[in-house]
Amino acid sequence: MKNFILGFVVAAMLAAGAYWVIPRKQSQVPAQTIHAQKYHCPMHVTFVSDKPGDCSICGMRLVPVESSAPTASHAEHEPAKPDSSEHRRVLYYVDSMNPNNRFNKPGKAPDGMDLVPVYSEDASTSDVSGVDGYAPVRISPDRQQMMGVNVEEAKLINLEDNIQTVGRVTPDETRVHHVHTKFEGFIEEVFADYVGKFVTRGQPLFTVYSPELLATQKEYLLALRAQDQFGSSSGSALAGVDLLGAARQRLTLWDISADQIAQLEKTGQPTKAITVYSTVGGFVTAKTVQHGMRITPSDNLYDIIDLSSIWVLADVYEVNLPLVKLGQPAEMTLAYQPGRTWKGRVAYIYPSLDEKTRTAKVRLEFANPDGVLKPEMYTDVNLKRSVGRVLAVPGTAVLSTGERELVFIAKGEGVFEPREVVTGVKVRNFYEIKSGLSAGEKVATGANFLLDSESKLKAAVSGASSGHQHGP
Repeated sequence: MKNFILGFVVAAMLAAGAYWVIPRKQSQVPAQTIHAQKYHCPMHVTFVSDKPGDCSICGMRLVPVESSAPTASHAEHEPAKPDSSEHRRVLYYVDSMNPNNRFNKPGKAPDGMDLVPVYSEDASTSDVSGVDGYAPVRISPDRQQMMGVNVEEAKLINLEDNIQTVGRVTPDETRVHHVHTKFEGFIEEVFADYVGKFVTRGQPLFTVYSPELLATQKEYLLALRAQDQFGSSSGSALAGVDLLGAARQRLTLWDISADQIAQLEKTGQPTKAITVYSTVGGFVTAKTVQHGMRITPSDNLYDIIDLSSIWVLADVYEVNLPLVKLGQPAEMTLAYQPGRTWKGRVAYIYPSLDEKTRTAKVRLEFANPDGVLKPEMYTDVNLKRSVGRVLAVPGTAVLSTGERELVFIAKGEGVFEPREVVTGVKVRNFYEIKSGLSAGEKVATGANFLLDSESKLKAAVSGASSGHQHGP
């Protein structure tokens, strides 16, 4: 019995020794191979966190950082290699919400945000930029594709633009005629008796009886007879000529035509009701004259408009006004007459804009010999303008900050350098570049707002390098 107990004790002691010696030896793994899982933003690789969540810069979902550390088994059997991650060496840490705060160690910023590491590869790009507040940035090809960054070349092209707009037909104000008499009288007959009637030049409009006009006719006839009767006497003849000339001048000033005066001389009888003729051809658009009414020189009796030439008032947005010039060719079509085009020109650009629509009125002139174009019609207007051969880039390449226009120059190897440019007109999807770029230089198109934020963040971090360093 004693031997059995002694053997059991010895076996237990051997088992305990094996537990403390063998397993501990097998489980000895280098502490360097044990890594905590990290997460980073796919759009801002400098933002790294030790837990999943969203990026505090852009709000995108964080993704796990793939570990490149060798496993224990590989470390035991493979020879040591040079450290290939030297370019990922952390230089310092910054507060993502306030990049001017720079720290030596990871941790929390005073505002509670996780500190963001700045790697040596980010600092390898030159911080020198010709634009204040911006710095060149390096974007890997994978990130360029993810961000949607494309590269286009600045080229010399012929910029031509067609401004499509709508217009409204209005009468030519220089062809509107108002009918008045220069004497008082009473209407006897009305020939142009309704609004809308077309009258030709020399067509009778109405007849008017004027006592004053009748008296002047009689004076003229008396002077004419006196001239015929006393033609041999120089003194009497001179007086008759003066009286005749004065009466004739008065009739002429009252718009009595030469034919009517000749008819008066031929008949020798004054006309009670003088006929008033139209001096222009066109449409009667207003009429106040009525049979038997009394008229004065201040009364507007007719409005007659010549529509052989019309105006079109087109609305042009203020952004397109630099493309509109006086004398510029214009084309006009009607929706209900497809295939027919009227050709005209820009006659006037109005000096003010509509505060609600932000458009300016542009007056166009068109011939209308057949009278198809009528006032208040709506038309489709096309204004063609050639800017000429200029240096241009796609519209998505230009970033407007409100104070200046920027483009990002592709310098190669993923480096984008901000540069200030002076733009001209925008035609379709292209900006004219007046200065700041040369033909052949490549610029980034698309996602420029992301390049803008990266460049400003890089400039802020670089500017902080000359300031004080803080502990976490």
